[in-house]
Amino acid sequence: MSIRPMVKSALGERNVRVLRQLKRQITGKPAAPVKPTGLDAISHDLSKLAVHFKTDKWGTHRYTRHYQRHLQHLKNEKFNLLEIGIGGYNRAGQGGASLRMWKAFFPNAQIFGMDIQDKSFVDEDRITTFIGDQSDPDSLNAIAEKIGEIDVIIDDGSHRSPHVITTFETLFPLLKDGGIYAVEDTQSSYWPEWMGSEDLDAKDTSMGLLKRLTDGLNYEEFVDESYEPTYTDRNVVGVHFYHNLVIIEKGKNAEGSNKRSALKQRYAKS
Repeated sequence: MSIRPMVKSALGERNVRVLRQLKRQITGKPAAPVKPTGLDAISHDLSKLAVHFKTDKWGTHRYTRHYQRHLQHLKNEKFNLLEIGIGGYNRAGQGGASLRMWKAFFPNAQIFGMDIQDKSFVDEDRITTFIGDQSDPDSLNAIAEKIGEIDVIIDDGSHRSPHVITTFETLFPLLKDGGIYAVEDTQSSYWPEWMGSEDLDAKDTSMGLLKRLTDGLNYEEFVDESYEPTYTDRNVVGVHFYHNLVIIEKGKNAEGSNKRSALKQRYAKS
């Protein structure tokens, strides 16, 4: 046996590492980088985490690449994330995959989930679940009050238009300025069997609501002087449409307009 294995065997792996570190300090050589392993090795990649935790946000759908783009700025921040719908339906012991994914991606965030079924088996450090009904504003408000300030809301609940609309109308005003609100699986908006509609101009579907937000972004350009801007007109600053996913940015929408100078003839009359 050569001298190196004999020394390693006698000292032990840990002591050998300590001696190597001391040698580098004495000689001035930089320490060799330690390659992350396990979850740490993929913690920067939301899609890989989705595959690891077996959530359909990647695979069945392609949501995680969009979430990474819009939520990357929160990677190491302390904040509260609420997801409506925990998964697993009423099957015992199933659900919670995406909550675990969020926890792994956001190491300093508090992750909250709400479901109409009891999913308390998912609870652990930095993951808290609530029983709630997204079709009931009182239920939604009670949970929001327990959480406090909410920075990110993800609606992955029933996907029925009336429920999506109720949830948005109730929780969006409670979302922090600068926050992100996401609605998943918007395909159901086009399915009458899921309380949607074949009518692409239907006003009472989730997509009908979400498409109206794009007009609201430009409410300052409306020439109807009697128009009163809505809460969302004044507090939505970005709407991003992807396949079956819509991501909404909250903020103060008051950039002003050049319509009076551009439409001098119209406004000369007033």
